[in-house]
Amino acid sequence: MKKISNKFLPALLLLFILPACKKSFLDETVYSSYAPQTLKDSLGLEASLIGLYNHYSNFYTRSDRQGWSSVWQVGTDIANAAQQEGIEVPYYNYSLLNSSDAGASWMWTWCYKMINNANIIIKNAEDPSLTAMSEAGKKAASGEAKFFRAYAYNTLATLYGKVPLVTEPISSPKTDFVRAPLDEVNKLIESDLLYATANLPDVGNVSTKTNSMGKPAGRANKYMAMQLLAEASLRMNKPVQAEQQAQAIINSGKFGLVNARFGSKANQAGDPFADMFIYGNQRRSQGNKEVIWTFELEPKASVPDGYTGNPQQRRVWGAAYYQISGMKLSDSTGGRAVARLRLSDWVSYGLYEQNDIRNSHYNFRRQYWYNDPAKPDLLGKKVPYSGYDTIFRINPHTTKWYQFDPKDEFGYDMIKDIIIMRLGETYLLLAEAQFMQGKTAEAAVTLNTLRSRSNASPITASQVNLDFILDERARELVGEENRRMTLMRTKTLVTRAKRLNATSPINQMSGLEDKHLLLPIPLSEINLNKDAVLEQNPGY
Repeated sequence: MKKISNKFLPALLLLFILPACKKSFLDETVYSSYAPQTLKDSLGLEASLIGLYNHYSNFYTRSDRQGWSSVWQVGTDIANAAQQEGIEVPYYNYSLLNSSDAGASWMWTWCYKMINNANIIIKNAEDPSLTAMSEAGKKAASGEAKFFRAYAYNTLATLYGKVPLVTEPISSPKTDFVRAPLDEVNKLIESDLLYATANLPDVGNVSTKTNSMGKPAGRANKYMAMQLLAEASLRMNKPVQAEQQAQAIINSGKFGLVNARFGSKANQAGDPFADMFIYGNQRRSQGNKEVIWTFELEPKASVPDGYTGNPQQRRVWGAAYYQISGMKLSDSTGGRAVARLRLSDWVSYGLYEQNDIRNSHYNFRRQYWYNDPAKPDLLGKKVPYSGYDTIFRINPHTTKWYQFDPKDEFGYDMIKDIIIMRLGETYLLLAEAQFMQGKTAEAAVTLNTLRSRSNASPITASQVNLDFILDERARELVGEENRRMTLMRTKTLVTRAKRLNATSPINQMSGLEDKHLLLPIPLSEINLNKDAVLEQNPGY
């Protein structure tokens, strides 16, 4: 420790003594609160809006718990745990899922932080005294914040059911929350998304980097609000509204299913479906006409604070092949992964038709060849399937998260963009809405539009039911959708998980029962809420 020079001691003593002479020195001043409560101009609103994206990214880029992505996949119909990290264990060994669960608690807090930050923006954007912005600018800012508030509330409603309804900024501790009726929560979600649809910008043209208002293309657009409203409407049992929203996106002419080769590897072996997920092809500005919302990540090395955390999707979904002698990390094998999860046998061996391009070796890897030049006796030979290697070392997996950076072979950072919404899912939401109205012939046409792109055989109206639609979602969206939330929304988690994924190398479905169609309200929230009763969900 450095010594302080004697010549500075009198000055330092004055710093401590002089303030003590005034009684006001003891007055308490709060230098922080939940978030700034007054935003004076467009710069303040813009900074706060960007903060919503920063907070949102934590869901996808959380690195303090590498198993976080697995929470939303294992213990469903599509995936088992493999080299689990820990936080995901109660989501396949359901007997351990209780009100003290770390995952359920983190998610609750994440949603309400989003809501409070959005409430601050909305209140300030709609304040008549804010004259430094045009009315159109204020409505656009409010619409962007309302999109994220609706996103958070739709997540809460799907995961927990009835939840406290907070529509004003909270700047001091509150201990009297009560759970609002689900109808009231749904009304707010619907109102927010209709407002966002009316006031958010249009998307820009394919290959342009901005939307219709000149903001980065990764920012919210009205079609994102429409897609979210379609999904939320299905949960609310409003299939007519869901159909209207999905049809409006499809008929807008702004998007199209990718059915031809494009992008950075279009002149190499591959197929159109695989092209969508190649690094450098995932943005609208990169020619991907199917994406509605891509969360654009930038390498931290090139952009300071390019994203929060360190995304773990490649490690979670890929196989730990590098642990096999004779295997070397490479671009063609997707970089370094550790197989936090393993796809169910149903997905790996029973879900796809043979000619479905979503099942091609460009999209779904089932085989490796030794590739380490240091092992010339093995080089070029097939890696055999034997023993426990098939659980996590060469397990079949989607290639959607492949990404290799030769400057970072260890693969600590994943710098690949994250596709959150695309037109392929819009067709699936439309088919579900049509089926819920008894329009099975129309639903078959919708599904066949999607299936024909993938060279899958057409189906008839008699084949359309909710299970088939959920099967098709797995074929199309494995590795992309939050499968747990989809099955919780459709109330099929228990039946499908038990029917399609009851056997696995790890005890997959221990304790799974109907109560798990909702998550527990965090016990910490119940205990802190001392001035009102915050009800727990049944069974927890």
